[in-house]
Amino acid sequence: MGGPNICTAEQDLSLSDRPKVSVIIPTKDRVVDLVITIQTLFRQSVLPQELIIVDQSLDPESRTQVERLYSEADDQIRRRLKLIYMGDASVPGAAVARNRAMDMAQGAVWLFLDDDVLLEPEFIQKLLAAYGPGVTGVSGVITNYSSPPIFRRLWEFLFEVGPFRDDRQSVYRKAENLRNTPPIRVRKLGGGLMSFRAERIRGLRFDENLHGACFGEDIDFCARLPRNRVLLITPQARLVHKRSPEGRNPVHWLDLHAQGANYMRQRHWRMGIWNNLCFAWLNVGYALAATLSSVRRISLEPWKAWRQGAKRGRLLGGKGMSS
Repeated sequence: MGGPNICTAEQDLSLSDRPKVSVIIPTKDRVVDLVITIQTLFRQSVLPQELIIVDQSLDPESRTQVERLYSEADDQIRRRLKLIYMGDASVPGAAVARNRAMDMAQGAVWLFLDDDVLLEPEFIQKLLAAYGPGVTGVSGVITNYSSPPIFRRLWEFLFEVGPFRDDRQSVYRKAENLRNTPPIRVRKLGGGLMSFRAERIRGLRFDENLHGACFGEDIDFCARLPRNRVLLITPQARLVHKRSPEGRNPVHWLDLHAQGANYMRQRHWRMGIWNNLCFAWLNVGYALAATLSSVRRISLEPWKAWRQGAKRGRLLGGKGMSS
């Protein structure tokens, strides 16, 4: 495999040239994490123009805490950053929440964040600096990314090929070594720290058939961008992803992985000999991983997890897009 596709770095834009940023955060039942995330936004060297929060919690505590945090913020922050807080417990997941927020966003760049991240002070500044001519979207890096065991990494190297290879992972795993390097071109961005030029994604929607914190919504969104898109990860824009346990799905990795792969195959990669060969080879890998894991655990649960995730992914991928 070739090395990362590194692009020429742009100089930091002057203050007057920086596009206005709308930050979009879907949240549910993570009031403490959300407040800490917002505090790191308030400490940015370049403040966003607006912060749009779509809260799916039944408890109004998040709104109370966030509005108090905003009211107590420095006058300069409140003058430059507009808070839009929408509480609606009927919103069924992050995809729908992001769509609701995009309907309101006014900035030239839309930054999508998870509600349990800690931004370094220059995160937004470094993202914007990577927006050279023709760039569609830019992501930062997760500095505390936990590299999977050696078996999992070997499995990914052997069986994730063609469109199923996730080129984000190698960047995240080398975040510290790459921190002073120029932006790296990739095929997809991660939903919890990605940004786009608003003009390039206006009218594009996240798939509302995906409910909860559903694996694959960010990959699908990037796959539906125009073919001439340019997506970058800039290692200089850094954050910590706490991965708060609230709202996480504790199922076996084969379940979520197979769901995402089958969903994307149904939606985007069903045609062509190469795509079909890559998918067949991926399933050889699933069968091997499920068998070895089942033997080690003396249980058929890993095998069942693979089959359940694959079935769910096919069903989700076969549904028409909701608007």
